[in-house]
Amino acid sequence: MGTPAVTMRCPTCGAELRVVLAPEPPTQWFPCPQCRNPVPVVVPRDPPPLFSWEVLPGLYPALPPPRRPRVRVRRMAEVALVIVAALAVVLAGVFAVLGYEALGPASYEVSGTVFEQSGFHDVAAPGANVVLTVNGGPATVTQTDSSGRFAFANVAPGGISLNVSAAGFESVVVDTFASPVYGTATTGLSVVLVPGNSTNTSTVSLSPFPDLETFVASVGGGVALLGLVALLGGWAAIVTARSNRPAVGVVGGAGGLLAPGGLYFLSLGSIFPYALIGTTALAAAGAFAATTRCLEIYQVGPESPRT
Repeated sequence: MGTPAVTMRCPTCGAELRVVLAPEPPTQWFPCPQCRNPVPVVVPRDPPPLFSWEVLPGLYPALPPPRRPRVRVRRMAEVALVIVAALAVVLAGVFAVLGYEALGPASYEVSGTVFEQSGFHDVAAPGANVVLTVNGGPATVTQTDSSGRFAFANVAPGGISLNVSAAGFESVVVDTFASPVYGTATTGLSVVLVPGNSTNTSTVSLSPFPDLETFVASVGGGVALLGLVALLGGWAAIVTARSNRPAVGVVGGAGGLLAPGGLYFLSLGSIFPYALIGTTALAAAGAFAATTRCLEIYQVGPESPRT
C-alpha cells in the first residue's frame, strides 16, 4: 500500500493544504501555502497512537537506560538470615555447655550477719536461728554468734534458702543461688529483723531460680528456643536464595528478633552478660531481614519474582 495523501487545514489561518506523507518519521511538518507556518501531520496507522509521545516523539527527551543496583536488598536479607541462623547455633551451643557445667560438683560457703532493728539503729542479733536448705532438701540449723554472724561450709550448688528468725521479730527468708556457671551473693549477706510476730515472714529473692533443676530446665529451654530460631533462619535463607518468598523471610527474621524476648522470659537474658552481645546482634539481624521482607511484601505481594 502506497504512502497516503492527506488533506487538512492550517490551524493558524485555516488554509487548506494537501500533502503526501513519507513512511517515516511518524510526525512530519509541512509549511502552510498561505501563512507559511509549519503544520504537523501524523502518518495514519492502526491502531492509532494513544499517548502524546507517540504522536510527537521529538518533544520528549529519551529516558536513560535503567541501571542495575550494585547491592540487591534481597541478597542483603539473605545474608542477614544466614547470620541469624549462625548466631542462634553458636548461642545454643554456649547455653548447652553452661547447662552441662552447672551440673558439675562444687561446694560453697554461705555466711552473713543478722541485725535487729532497734529504734533508728540496727544492732547485731546474737542467738538468732538460721535455717539453711539447698534445693528444698534437708535443713541445717545454726545460730548467730555474739556479733550476729553465721556461716555454713560445704554447701552444695543450687537454690539456697535461709530462714532467719528470732523471738519478738518477724522472720526473713533469703533466697539465693550458687553454681559453677552462675551465682548470686552467698557470703557477706546482711539480714535485718523487724520487730513483730515471728509467724509473719518476708522474703528476699536474690535469684529467679529456686533450685538447680529449675536453672537447668531454663537453660535447656533456651537451647531449644535458639535451635528453633536457627532452623527458621536457615530455612528462610535457603528459600530466599532459591525462590524469593518474602513471607518466609519475615518468619525467619521475626524468629531472630523475638529470640532475646524468649530468653528474657526464661530468666536467661541478664544473668550471662557476655551472651548479651550475641543476642543483640541476633535481634538486629532478624529485625533487618524481617523489615526488608515486609517492605517487599508491601510493594510486590507475598511472592515476588526472582531478581
